[in-house]
Amino acid sequence: MDGKAKARSGGEVDLWSEIIGASDQPSTNAPLIQPVYQRRRRTSHPTPSDSDHPLLLQPTNSNRLSFAAANNKRVSWNRSLSIRGRISIAVAPCLANQPQQKQPRRRGKPPVPKGKAAEQSSFDKERAYFQEVDAFELLEESPSPKHFGTWATGNQTVTDPIPLVSTRLEKWLFSKKINFSCGPSTTLSKILETPAAPMDPIYTSGLDLSSVKTPEKFSPVSLIGADQGCEDINAAIKKLSLASKSTSSHLDRIDPFTALLGICEQPKPMKFLDLFSKYCAPESIAKIGEGTYGEAFRAGNTVCKIVPFDGDFPVNGELQKKSEELLEEAVLSQVLNSLREFEKNDSNACTTFIETIDLKVCQGSYDAALIRAWEKWDEKNGSENDHPKEFPEKQRYLVFVLQHGGKDLESFVLENFDETRSLLVQVTAALAVAEAAYEFEHRDLHWGNLLLSRNGSVTVKFILEGKQISFRTYGLSVSIIDFTLSRINTGENILFLDLSQDPYLFKGPKGDKQSETYRKMKEVTEDHWEGSFPRTNVLWLVYLVDILLLKKTYVRCSKNERDMRSLKKRLDKYDSAKEAILDPFFEDLFVNN
Repeated sequence: MDGKAKARSGGEVDLWSEIIGASDQPSTNAPLIQPVYQRRRRTSHPTPSDSDHPLLLQPTNSNRLSFAAANNKRVSWNRSLSIRGRISIAVAPCLANQPQQKQPRRRGKPPVPKGKAAEQSSFDKERAYFQEVDAFELLEESPSPKHFGTWATGNQTVTDPIPLVSTRLEKWLFSKKINFSCGPSTTLSKILETPAAPMDPIYTSGLDLSSVKTPEKFSPVSLIGADQGCEDINAAIKKLSLASKSTSSHLDRIDPFTALLGICEQPKPMKFLDLFSKYCAPESIAKIGEGTYGEAFRAGNTVCKIVPFDGDFPVNGELQKKSEELLEEAVLSQVLNSLREFEKNDSNACTTFIETIDLKVCQGSYDAALIRAWEKWDEKNGSENDHPKEFPEKQRYLVFVLQHGGKDLESFVLENFDETRSLLVQVTAALAVAEAAYEFEHRDLHWGNLLLSRNGSVTVKFILEGKQISFRTYGLSVSIIDFTLSRINTGENILFLDLSQDPYLFKGPKGDKQSETYRKMKEVTEDHWEGSFPRTNVLWLVYLVDILLLKKTYVRCSKNERDMRSLKKRLDKYDSAKEAILDPFFEDLFVNN
Protein backbone atom coordinates (compact mmCIF):
# COMPACT_ATOMS: atom_id res chain seq x y z
CA MET A 1 0.00 0.00 0.00
CA ASP A 2 1.52 3.32 -1.02
CA GLY A 3 1.61 6.50 1.02
CA LYS A 4 -1.50 8.04 -0.49
CA ALA A 5 -3.51 4.93 0.16
CA LYS A 6 -2.35 5.01 3.74
CA ALA A 7 -3.51 8.64 4.00
CA ARG A 8 -6.93 7.81 2.63
CA SER A 9 -7.33 4.88 4.91
CA GLY A 10 -6.55 7.05 7.91
CA GLY A 11 -3.10 5.47 8.47
CA GLU A 12 0.08 7.29 9.36
CA VAL A 13 1.60 9.44 6.66
CA ASP A 14 5.32 9.18 5.84
CA LEU A 15 6.17 12.80 5.04
CA TRP A 16 9.56 12.26 3.43
CA SER A 17 8.30 9.32 1.29
CA GLU A 18 5.68 11.54 -0.25
CA ILE A 19 8.14 14.32 -0.97
CA ILE A 20 10.67 11.95 -2.58
CA GLY A 21 7.96 10.22 -4.59
CA ALA A 22 6.62 13.51 -5.87
CA SER A 23 10.08 14.52 -7.06
CA ASP A 24 10.72 11.22 -8.93
CA GLN A 25 7.37 11.03 -10.79
CA PRO A 26 6.20 13.83 -13.01
CA SER A 27 2.93 15.23 -11.80
CA THR A 28 0.15 15.11 -14.40
CA ASN A 29 -2.62 16.01 -12.06
CA ALA A 30 -3.58 19.46 -10.94
CA PRO A 31 -1.74 20.64 -7.86
CA LEU A 32 -3.32 19.63 -4.62
CA ILE A 33 -4.45 22.74 -2.86
CA GLN A 34 -5.14 22.45 0.84
CA PRO A 35 -6.04 25.16 3.36
CA VAL A 36 -3.55 26.13 6.06
CA TYR A 37 -3.87 27.93 9.34
CA GLN A 38 -2.04 31.17 8.80
CA ARG A 39 -2.35 34.77 9.92
CA ARG A 40 -3.05 37.06 7.00
CA ARG A 41 -0.46 39.67 6.26
CA ARG A 42 -1.42 43.08 5.14
CA THR A 43 0.16 43.85 1.80
CA SER A 44 -0.07 46.74 -0.57
CA HIS A 45 -0.43 44.46 -3.63
CA PRO A 46 -3.52 42.34 -4.32
CA THR A 47 -3.78 39.03 -2.54
CA PRO A 48 -2.80 36.28 -4.93
CA SER A 49 -5.34 33.68 -5.83
CA ASP A 50 -5.18 30.12 -4.74
CA SER A 51 -3.63 29.12 -8.04
CA ASP A 52 -0.76 31.52 -7.35
CA HIS A 53 0.22 29.74 -4.16
CA PRO A 54 3.05 27.36 -4.89
CA LEU A 55 2.23 25.15 -1.96
CA LEU A 56 -0.22 25.24 0.91
CA LEU A 57 -0.24 23.38 4.17
CA GLN A 58 -3.39 21.40 4.93
CA PRO A 59 -4.47 20.28 8.38
CA THR A 60 -5.00 16.58 8.80
CA ASN A 61 -6.15 14.28 11.57
CA SER A 62 -2.70 12.78 11.81
CA ASN A 63 0.06 13.85 14.20
CA ARG A 64 2.32 15.02 11.41
CA LEU A 65 2.04 17.64 8.66
CA SER A 66 1.69 16.65 5.03
CA PHE A 67 3.49 18.49 2.31
CA ALA A 68 2.65 18.34 -1.39
CA ALA A 69 4.62 19.46 -4.35
CA ALA A 70 3.24 21.98 -6.73
CA ASN A 71 4.30 22.97 -10.25
CA ASN A 72 6.86 20.14 -10.24
CA LYS A 73 8.98 22.05 -7.72
CA ARG A 74 10.13 20.69 -4.37
CA VAL A 75 10.38 23.35 -1.77
CA SER A 76 10.94 23.00 2.00
CA TRP A 77 9.08 25.23 4.42
CA ASN A 78 9.94 26.38 7.85
CA ARG A 79 9.17 29.32 10.14
CA SER A 80 10.22 30.07 13.61
CA LEU A 81 7.77 30.78 16.37
CA SER A 82 7.29 34.36 17.37
CA ILE A 83 5.69 35.39 20.57
CA ARG A 84 4.32 38.85 21.00
CA GLY A 85 1.37 38.89 23.35
CA ARG A 86 -0.17 35.89 21.59
CA ILE A 87 1.38 32.93 19.76
CA SER A 88 1.47 33.13 15.94
CA ILE A 89 2.50 30.31 13.62
CA ALA A 90 3.51 30.94 10.00
CA VAL A 91 5.36 29.06 7.27
CA ALA A 92 7.97 30.51 4.94
CA PRO A 93 10.39 29.00 2.41
CA CYS A 94 13.95 28.01 3.38
CA LEU A 95 16.78 26.23 1.65
CA ALA A 96 16.77 22.99 3.56
CA ASN A 97 14.63 21.19 6.06
CA GLN A 98 16.39 18.36 7.80
CA PRO A 99 15.16 16.46 10.80
CA GLN A 100 16.80 17.68 14.03
CA GLN A 101 18.98 15.24 15.87
CA LYS A 102 17.99 14.29 19.36
CA GLN A 103 19.98 15.90 22.16
CA PRO A 104 22.08 13.35 24.01
CA ARG A 105 20.69 12.49 27.39
CA ARG A 106 22.58 13.20 30.57
CA ARG A 107 24.66 10.26 31.51
CA GLY A 108 23.66 8.57 34.72
CA LYS A 109 25.61 6.29 36.98
CA PRO A 110 27.28 3.36 35.20
CA PRO A 111 25.29 0.16 35.51
CA VAL A 112 26.33 -2.23 38.20
CA PRO A 113 27.76 -5.45 36.73
CA LYS A 114 25.55 -8.48 37.08
CA GLY A 115 26.15 -10.53 40.14
CA LYS A 116 27.62 -7.59 42.08
CA ALA A 117 25.57 -5.63 44.57
CA ALA A 118 26.01 -1.85 44.80
CA GLU A 119 28.37 -0.87 47.61
CA GLN A 120 26.92 1.40 50.27
CA SER A 121 28.74 4.69 50.98
CA SER A 122 31.06 4.58 53.97
CA PHE A 123 31.20 7.57 56.35
CA ASP A 124 33.75 6.13 58.75
CA LYS A 125 36.32 8.86 58.08
CA GLU A 126 33.77 11.63 58.55
CA ARG A 127 32.43 10.00 61.72
CA ALA A 128 35.94 9.67 63.19
CA TYR A 129 36.68 13.33 62.38
CA PHE A 130 33.60 14.69 64.15
CA GLN A 131 34.16 12.40 67.12
CA GLU A 132 37.66 13.86 67.43
CA VAL A 133 36.26 17.41 67.22
CA ASP A 134 33.60 16.68 69.85
CA ALA A 135 36.20 15.24 72.18
CA PHE A 136 38.40 18.34 71.96
CA GLU A 137 37.97 20.69 74.95
CA LEU A 138 38.52 24.37 74.44
CA LEU A 139 40.28 26.29 77.21
CA GLU A 140 38.18 28.98 78.81
CA GLU A 141 39.17 32.42 77.74
CA SER A 142 39.58 35.10 80.38
CA PRO A 143 37.06 37.91 80.00
CA SER A 144 37.75 41.54 79.30
CA PRO A 145 38.80 43.92 82.05
CA LYS A 146 35.74 45.93 81.04
CA HIS A 147 33.59 42.82 81.01
CA PHE A 148 34.04 40.66 84.09
CA GLY A 149 37.78 41.41 84.01
CA THR A 150 39.66 38.42 85.38
CA TRP A 151 43.27 37.34 85.31
CA ALA A 152 44.36 34.40 83.22
CA THR A 153 47.03 32.04 84.41
CA GLY A 154 49.21 29.71 82.39
CA ASN A 155 51.56 26.94 83.51
CA GLN A 156 54.71 26.30 81.58
CA THR A 157 55.00 22.56 82.12
CA VAL A 158 51.65 21.06 83.07
CA THR A 159 49.06 20.42 80.39
CA ASP A 160 46.41 18.72 82.56
CA PRO A 161 43.25 20.62 83.54
CA ILE A 162 44.17 23.20 86.19
CA PRO A 163 42.30 23.26 89.53
CA LEU A 164 41.33 26.88 90.13
CA VAL A 165 42.06 27.37 93.82
CA SER A 166 45.12 25.14 93.77
CA THR A 167 46.56 27.67 91.34
CA ARG A 168 45.75 30.54 93.67
CA LEU A 169 47.41 28.99 96.69
CA GLU A 170 50.44 27.88 94.73
CA LYS A 171 51.06 31.44 93.61
CA TRP A 172 50.50 32.64 97.15
CA LEU A 173 52.98 30.09 98.49
CA PHE A 174 55.55 31.22 95.97
CA SER A 175 55.07 34.84 96.94
CA LYS A 176 55.48 33.86 100.60
CA LYS A 177 58.64 31.98 99.64
CA ILE A 178 60.25 35.09 98.22
CA ASN A 179 58.95 37.17 101.16
CA PHE A 180 59.81 34.57 103.76
CA SER A 181 60.60 35.20 107.39
CA CYS A 182 62.42 32.47 109.26
CA GLY A 183 59.75 30.46 110.97
CA PRO A 184 56.73 28.35 110.18
CA SER A 185 54.30 29.46 107.51
CA THR A 186 51.55 30.56 109.88
CA THR A 187 49.54 32.41 107.25
CA LEU A 188 49.08 29.25 105.23
CA SER A 189 47.80 27.58 108.38
CA LYS A 190 45.25 30.34 108.70
CA ILE A 191 44.10 29.80 105.15
CA LEU A 192 43.73 26.05 105.53
CA GLU A 193 42.75 25.61 109.18
CA THR A 194 40.91 28.72 110.34
CA PRO A 195 37.23 28.50 109.45
CA ALA A 196 35.86 31.63 107.89
CA ALA A 197 33.26 33.28 110.08
CA PRO A 198 29.73 32.98 108.67
CA MET A 199 28.78 36.07 106.69
CA ASP A 200 25.65 37.26 105.02
CA PRO A 201 25.94 37.51 101.26
CA ILE A 202 26.12 40.95 99.71
CA TYR A 203 23.27 40.26 97.34
CA THR A 204 20.99 37.35 98.03
CA SER A 205 19.84 37.17 94.44
CA GLY A 206 23.16 37.36 92.60
CA LEU A 207 25.85 35.46 94.48
CA ASP A 208 25.99 32.05 96.11
CA LEU A 209 28.49 32.08 98.92
CA SER A 210 27.52 28.77 100.44
CA SER A 211 31.02 27.47 99.80
CA VAL A 212 32.87 30.31 101.54
CA LYS A 213 33.44 28.36 104.74
CA THR A 214 36.58 26.23 104.79
CA PRO A 215 36.54 22.61 106.01
CA GLU A 216 36.30 22.62 109.80
CA LYS A 217 39.29 20.49 110.80
CA PHE A 218 41.31 20.45 107.63
CA SER A 219 44.97 20.25 108.55
CA PRO A 220 47.85 21.46 106.39
CA VAL A 221 50.03 18.66 107.75
CA SER A 222 48.99 16.39 104.91
CA LEU A 223 50.09 19.05 102.43
CA ILE A 224 53.17 20.59 103.99
CA GLY A 225 54.03 18.81 107.22
CA ALA A 226 53.98 20.05 110.77
CA ASP A 227 56.40 22.73 112.01
CA GLN A 228 57.80 23.33 108.59
CA GLY A 229 60.25 26.18 108.11
CA CYS A 230 61.12 28.46 105.23
CA GLU A 231 63.59 26.05 103.70
CA ASP A 232 60.78 23.58 102.98
CA ILE A 233 58.43 26.00 101.26
CA ASN A 234 59.77 24.98 97.86
CA ALA A 235 58.86 21.36 98.57
CA ALA A 236 55.44 22.49 99.74
CA ILE A 237 54.89 24.30 96.45
CA LYS A 238 55.76 21.13 94.56
CA LYS A 239 53.23 19.25 96.66
CA LEU A 240 50.68 21.87 95.72
CA SER A 241 51.53 21.38 92.06
CA LEU A 242 48.78 22.01 89.58
CA ALA A 243 49.01 18.37 88.51
CA SER A 244 48.73 17.08 92.08
CA LYS A 245 45.58 15.02 92.35
CA SER A 246 46.02 14.17 96.01
CA THR A 247 45.52 17.74 97.23
CA SER A 248 43.25 19.28 94.64
CA SER A 249 40.15 17.70 96.16
CA HIS A 250 40.80 19.64 99.38
CA LEU A 251 41.90 22.90 97.81
CA ASP A 252 39.02 23.12 95.39
CA ARG A 253 36.73 23.61 98.37
CA ILE A 254 38.38 26.97 99.12
CA ASP A 255 36.80 29.68 97.00
CA PRO A 256 38.75 32.74 95.77
CA PHE A 257 37.19 35.07 98.32
CA THR A 258 38.34 32.85 101.20
CA ALA A 259 41.82 32.65 99.66
CA LEU A 260 41.85 36.46 99.39
CA LEU A 261 41.01 36.69 103.09
CA GLY A 262 43.90 34.31 103.78
CA ILE A 263 46.39 36.44 101.87
CA CYS A 264 45.18 39.47 103.80
CA GLU A 265 45.54 37.44 107.04
CA GLN A 266 41.93 38.02 108.00
CA PRO A 267 39.26 35.61 109.31
CA LYS A 268 36.56 38.01 108.08
CA PRO A 269 36.21 41.49 106.52
CA MET A 270 36.78 44.54 108.69
CA LYS A 271 35.28 48.04 108.86
CA PHE A 272 36.86 51.01 107.06
CA LEU A 273 37.38 53.02 110.20
CA ASP A 274 39.18 50.15 111.92
CA LEU A 275 41.70 50.09 109.08
CA PHE A 276 42.19 53.83 108.56
CA SER A 277 42.57 54.51 112.26
CA LYS A 278 45.79 52.46 112.21
CA TYR A 279 47.44 55.10 110.00
CA CYS A 280 45.83 58.44 110.90
CA ALA A 281 43.05 60.21 112.75
CA PRO A 282 39.71 59.99 110.90
CA GLU A 283 39.43 63.77 110.48
CA SER A 284 42.77 63.92 108.61
CA ILE A 285 41.69 61.51 105.84
CA ALA A 286 41.79 63.23 102.44
CA LYS A 287 40.91 62.01 98.97
CA ILE A 288 43.79 62.52 96.54
CA GLY A 289 42.63 60.78 93.36
CA GLU A 290 40.27 58.39 91.64
CA GLY A 291 40.15 55.81 88.89
CA THR A 292 37.63 53.75 87.03
CA TYR A 293 37.77 50.94 89.55
CA GLY A 294 38.24 52.81 92.81
CA GLU A 295 39.24 55.78 94.96
CA ALA A 296 42.53 56.86 96.54
CA PHE A 297 42.69 58.43 100.01
CA ARG A 298 45.68 59.72 101.95
CA ALA A 299 45.94 58.33 105.47
CA GLY A 300 49.00 59.69 107.24
CA ASN A 301 52.10 58.75 105.25
CA THR A 302 50.24 56.09 103.27
CA VAL A 303 47.76 55.99 100.40
CA CYS A 304 44.76 53.68 100.63
CA LYS A 305 43.36 52.55 97.28
CA ILE A 306 39.79 51.26 97.72
CA VAL A 307 38.48 48.85 95.07
CA PRO A 308 34.90 47.50 95.27
CA PHE A 309 34.47 43.89 94.10
CA ASP A 310 32.06 40.96 93.80
CA GLY A 311 29.01 43.18 93.36
CA ASP A 312 26.38 42.48 90.73
CA PHE A 313 25.91 46.09 89.58
CA PRO A 314 28.27 48.39 87.64
CA VAL A 315 30.54 50.93 89.32
CA ASN A 316 31.45 54.09 87.42
CA GLY A 317 29.95 52.51 84.31
CA GLU A 318 32.07 49.36 84.55
CA LEU A 319 31.43 45.89 85.92
CA GLN A 320 32.96 45.30 89.32
CA LYS A 321 36.10 43.24 89.63
CA LYS A 322 35.88 39.71 90.97
CA SER A 323 37.71 38.02 93.82
CA GLU A 324 39.78 36.01 91.34
CA GLU A 325 41.16 39.12 89.67
CA LEU A 326 42.02 40.91 92.89
CA LEU A 327 43.58 37.73 94.25
CA GLU A 328 45.97 37.72 91.31
CA GLU A 329 46.73 41.43 91.64
CA ALA A 330 47.45 40.97 95.34
CA VAL A 331 49.90 38.16 94.60
CA LEU A 332 51.60 40.21 91.88
CA SER A 333 52.02 43.14 94.29
CA GLN A 334 53.67 40.86 96.83
CA VAL A 335 56.03 39.43 94.22
CA LEU A 336 57.18 42.91 93.17
CA ASN A 337 57.51 43.81 96.86
CA SER A 338 60.20 41.16 97.12
CA LEU A 339 62.46 43.19 94.79
CA ARG A 340 62.80 45.80 97.53
CA GLU A 341 64.72 43.42 99.82
CA PHE A 342 68.35 43.98 98.84
CA GLU A 343 69.64 41.83 101.71
CA LYS A 344 67.83 38.74 100.40
CA ASN A 345 68.21 39.37 96.68
CA ASP A 346 71.71 39.15 95.28
CA SER A 347 70.56 38.83 91.66
CA ASN A 348 67.92 41.51 91.00
CA ALA A 349 66.62 44.25 93.28
CA CYS A 350 65.22 47.79 93.16
CA THR A 351 62.90 50.09 95.12
CA THR A 352 61.18 51.80 92.20
CA PHE A 353 57.99 49.71 92.23
CA ILE A 354 55.56 51.09 94.79
CA GLU A 355 55.66 49.36 98.16
CA THR A 356 52.50 47.55 99.22
CA ILE A 357 52.43 48.00 102.99
CA ASP A 358 49.22 46.11 103.70
CA LEU A 359 46.21 44.45 102.08
CA LYS A 360 42.81 44.30 103.77
CA VAL A 361 39.28 43.25 102.86
CA CYS A 362 36.60 45.65 104.14
CA GLN A 363 32.83 45.41 104.08
CA GLY A 364 30.12 47.96 104.80
CA SER A 365 29.27 51.56 104.01
CA TYR A 366 31.81 54.35 103.73
CA ASP A 367 32.37 55.99 107.11
CA ALA A 368 31.42 59.63 107.62
CA ALA A 369 35.07 60.72 107.47
CA LEU A 370 35.51 59.09 104.06
CA ILE A 371 32.26 60.62 102.78
CA ARG A 372 33.41 64.11 103.85
CA ALA A 373 36.79 63.63 102.15
CA TRP A 374 35.11 62.38 98.97
CA GLU A 375 32.65 65.29 98.77
CA LYS A 376 35.36 67.87 99.47
CA TRP A 377 37.45 66.55 96.59
CA ASP A 378 34.34 66.49 94.38
CA GLU A 379 33.63 70.17 95.06
CA LYS A 380 37.15 71.13 94.08
CA ASN A 381 37.84 68.79 91.16
CA GLY A 382 34.47 67.47 90.00
CA SER A 383 34.43 63.69 90.44
CA GLU A 384 33.54 61.44 87.54
CA ASN A 385 32.89 58.47 89.83
CA ASP A 386 29.68 57.36 91.50
CA HIS A 387 29.01 58.74 94.94
CA PRO A 388 29.99 56.12 97.58
CA LYS A 389 26.58 56.53 99.23
CA GLU A 390 25.15 54.57 96.31
CA PHE A 391 26.88 51.37 97.41
CA PRO A 392 24.83 48.88 99.44
CA GLU A 393 25.64 48.33 103.07
CA LYS A 394 27.20 44.90 102.50
CA GLN A 395 29.43 45.85 99.57
CA ARG A 396 32.93 44.36 99.74
CA TYR A 397 36.16 46.26 99.09
CA LEU A 398 39.85 45.40 98.83
CA VAL A 399 42.06 48.13 100.27
CA PHE A 400 45.68 48.41 99.07
CA VAL A 401 47.71 50.31 101.68
CA LEU A 402 50.59 51.75 99.67
CA GLN A 403 53.64 53.89 100.15
CA HIS A 404 52.95 57.55 99.41
CA GLY A 405 54.82 58.01 96.13
CA GLY A 406 53.96 61.66 95.45
CA LYS A 407 52.18 63.23 92.47
CA ASP A 408 51.70 61.59 89.10
CA LEU A 409 53.74 62.79 86.13
CA GLU A 410 50.71 64.46 84.59
CA SER A 411 50.49 66.99 87.44
CA PHE A 412 54.11 67.02 88.64
CA VAL A 413 56.23 69.99 87.52
CA LEU A 414 59.74 69.03 86.48
CA GLU A 415 62.28 71.81 87.01
CA ASN A 416 65.11 71.00 84.64
CA PHE A 417 66.56 68.55 82.15
CA ASP A 418 68.52 66.70 84.84
CA GLU A 419 65.28 65.69 86.55
CA THR A 420 63.96 64.53 83.17
CA ARG A 421 66.98 62.30 82.65
CA SER A 422 66.71 61.02 86.22
CA LEU A 423 63.09 60.04 85.58
CA LEU A 424 63.98 58.18 82.39
CA VAL A 425 66.93 56.28 83.85
CA GLN A 426 65.06 55.20 87.00
CA VAL A 427 62.09 53.86 85.02
CA THR A 428 64.32 52.10 82.49
CA ALA A 429 66.50 50.48 85.18
CA ALA A 430 63.45 49.31 87.18
CA LEU A 431 61.91 47.68 84.12
CA ALA A 432 65.25 46.03 83.31
CA VAL A 433 65.50 44.57 86.84
CA ALA A 434 61.91 43.26 86.76
CA GLU A 435 62.48 41.80 83.29
CA ALA A 436 65.51 39.90 84.52
CA ALA A 437 63.82 38.70 87.71
CA TYR A 438 60.28 37.80 86.56
CA GLU A 439 59.97 38.54 82.81
CA PHE A 440 57.87 41.49 83.95
CA GLU A 441 56.00 43.75 81.51
CA HIS A 442 53.96 46.66 82.83
CA ARG A 443 51.88 47.15 79.67
CA ASP A 444 50.16 50.32 80.95
CA LEU A 445 52.92 52.73 81.94
CA HIS A 446 51.18 56.01 81.06
CA TRP A 447 51.95 59.24 82.91
CA GLY A 448 49.22 58.60 85.48
CA ASN A 449 51.04 55.48 86.69
CA LEU A 450 54.34 57.24 87.47
CA LEU A 451 54.54 58.98 90.84
CA LEU A 452 57.26 61.54 91.52
CA SER A 453 58.52 63.32 94.62
CA ARG A 454 61.65 65.15 95.76
CA ASN A 455 63.45 63.52 98.68
CA GLY A 456 66.89 65.09 98.45
CA SER A 457 68.58 61.81 97.53
CA VAL A 458 71.77 61.85 95.51
CA THR A 459 71.84 58.33 94.03
CA VAL A 460 69.57 55.32 93.71
CA LYS A 461 70.81 51.72 93.78
CA PHE A 462 69.84 48.74 91.60
CA ILE A 463 71.02 45.15 91.30
CA LEU A 464 70.74 43.83 87.76
CA GLU A 465 71.63 40.19 87.14
CA GLY A 466 74.04 40.17 90.07
CA LYS A 467 75.72 43.48 89.26
CA GLN A 468 75.15 46.44 91.55
CA ILE A 469 74.74 49.76 89.77
CA SER A 470 73.83 53.27 90.93
CA PHE A 471 72.53 56.37 89.14
CA ARG A 472 72.39 60.02 89.97
CA THR A 473 68.86 61.12 90.90
CA TYR A 474 69.25 64.92 91.29
CA GLY A 475 66.90 64.63 94.28
CA LEU A 476 64.04 63.01 92.33
CA SER A 477 62.28 59.82 93.50
CA VAL A 478 60.17 57.75 91.07
CA SER A 479 57.57 55.09 91.89
CA ILE A 480 55.77 52.82 89.39
CA ILE A 481 52.18 51.90 90.27
CA ASP A 482 49.11 50.02 88.97
CA PHE A 483 49.84 46.50 87.76
CA THR A 484 46.33 45.67 86.52
CA LEU A 485 47.42 44.97 82.92
CA SER A 486 50.86 43.66 83.81
CA ARG A 487 52.39 40.31 82.92
CA ILE A 488 54.77 38.45 85.25
CA ASN A 489 56.36 35.00 85.51
CA THR A 490 56.64 34.04 89.17
CA GLY A 491 58.73 30.97 88.37
CA GLU A 492 55.76 28.67 88.85
CA ASN A 493 53.03 30.46 86.96
CA ILE A 494 52.48 33.25 84.49
CA LEU A 495 50.06 36.00 85.52
CA PHE A 496 48.69 38.15 82.73
CA LEU A 497 45.55 39.89 81.56
CA ASP A 498 44.18 38.72 78.22
CA LEU A 499 43.79 42.07 76.48
CA SER A 500 42.38 40.40 73.37
CA GLN A 501 39.11 40.27 75.30
CA ASP A 502 39.05 44.08 75.52
CA PRO A 503 38.95 45.39 71.92
CA TYR A 504 37.93 48.87 73.07
CA LEU A 505 41.37 49.35 74.60
CA PHE A 506 42.83 49.54 71.08
CA LYS A 507 40.23 51.88 69.59
CA GLY A 508 41.47 55.14 71.10
CA PRO A 509 41.84 58.30 69.01
CA LYS A 510 44.44 58.29 66.29
CA GLY A 511 47.52 60.34 67.10
CA ASP A 512 47.03 60.00 70.85
CA LYS A 513 50.34 58.77 72.29
CA GLN A 514 48.78 56.42 74.82
CA SER A 515 46.28 54.88 72.38
CA GLU A 516 48.97 54.42 69.75
CA THR A 517 51.14 52.59 72.31
CA TYR A 518 48.33 50.11 73.04
CA ARG A 519 48.01 49.40 69.33
CA LYS A 520 51.77 48.96 68.96
CA MET A 521 51.72 46.47 71.84
CA LYS A 522 49.06 44.48 70.01
CA GLU A 523 51.26 44.35 66.92
CA VAL A 524 54.25 43.16 68.94
CA THR A 525 52.34 40.45 70.83
CA GLU A 526 50.13 39.51 67.86
CA ASP A 527 47.32 39.35 70.43
CA HIS A 528 48.99 36.49 72.36
CA TRP A 529 49.29 38.18 75.74
CA GLU A 530 50.53 35.23 77.76
CA GLY A 531 53.93 35.21 76.07
CA SER A 532 56.99 37.21 77.04
CA PHE A 533 57.43 40.33 74.92
CA PRO A 534 59.86 42.70 76.70
CA ARG A 535 59.66 44.95 73.67
CA THR A 536 56.38 46.26 75.19
CA ASN A 537 58.43 47.89 77.96
CA VAL A 538 60.49 49.71 75.33
CA LEU A 539 57.29 50.95 73.67
CA TRP A 540 56.29 52.64 76.92
CA LEU A 541 59.75 54.20 77.18
CA VAL A 542 59.21 55.68 73.72
CA TYR A 543 55.82 56.95 74.91
CA LEU A 544 57.50 58.51 77.95
CA VAL A 545 60.07 60.34 75.78
CA ASP A 546 57.24 61.71 73.62
CA ILE A 547 55.38 62.96 76.69
CA LEU A 548 58.51 64.64 78.09
CA LEU A 549 59.15 66.34 74.75
CA LEU A 550 55.60 67.72 74.84
CA LYS A 551 55.92 68.97 78.45
CA LYS A 552 56.87 72.65 78.37
CA THR A 553 57.19 73.21 82.11
CA TYR A 554 60.88 72.40 82.61
CA VAL A 555 63.92 74.31 81.41
CA ARG A 556 65.84 72.77 78.50
CA CYS A 557 67.82 73.85 75.50
CA SER A 558 67.67 72.76 71.87
CA LYS A 559 70.56 70.36 72.43
CA ASN A 560 68.59 68.62 75.20
CA GLU A 561 65.67 68.10 72.83
CA ARG A 562 67.98 66.76 70.12
CA ASP A 563 69.45 64.29 72.62
CA MET A 564 65.97 63.06 73.55
CA ARG A 565 64.92 62.68 69.91
CA SER A 566 68.09 60.71 69.23
CA LEU A 567 67.28 58.50 72.22
CA LYS A 568 63.82 57.86 70.81
CA LYS A 569 65.29 56.72 67.49
CA ARG A 570 67.69 54.36 69.21
CA LEU A 571 64.92 52.94 71.39
CA ASP A 572 63.22 51.69 68.22
CA LYS A 573 66.16 49.27 67.81
CA TYR A 574 66.01 47.80 71.34
CA ASP A 575 63.99 44.71 72.23
CA SER A 576 64.05 45.09 76.02
CA ALA A 577 64.69 47.52 78.83
CA LYS A 578 67.86 45.56 79.64
CA GLU A 579 69.24 46.68 76.29
CA ALA A 580 67.93 50.23 76.65
CA ILE A 581 69.64 50.85 80.00
CA LEU A 582 73.02 50.62 78.22
CA ASP A 583 72.14 53.51 75.87
CA PRO A 584 74.67 56.39 75.74
CA PHE A 585 71.95 58.78 76.91
CA PHE A 586 72.33 57.36 80.45
CA GLU A 587 76.10 57.01 80.39
CA ASP A 588 77.00 60.06 82.46
CA LEU A 589 74.35 59.18 85.07
CA PHE A 590 76.21 56.03 86.15
CA VAL A 591 77.98 56.27 89.49
CA ASN A 592 81.00 54.04 90.06
CA ASN A 593 80.57 52.02 93.24
